[in-house]
Amino acid sequence: MLVDDSGDVTITNDDVTILKILISMRPQPQVLVELVELQDREVGDGTTSVVIVAAELVKRANDLVRNKIHPTSIIGGYRIASREAHR
Repeated sequence: MLVDDSGDVTITNDDVTILKILISMRPQPQVLVELVELQDREVGDGTTSVVIVAAELVKRANDLVRNKIHPTSIIGGYRIASREAHR
């Protein structure tokens, strides 16, 4: 259930709908919407998993930044991990 600034209530379990409403409130989730739409278009399922994994990657990246790891190094590490995961 989401309540926007004007008090309108939306009840849904659809990830794309939720993220689109969140974007109307804040622009940062746009990347998540694009990921979810791509997942839905390509596979038709697994959108919740995409959001969970992406959120965890962002959370871990924030922890690393707080520990003075440069964002470029974090991105490089994620790229290495991605290549290894595709082997």
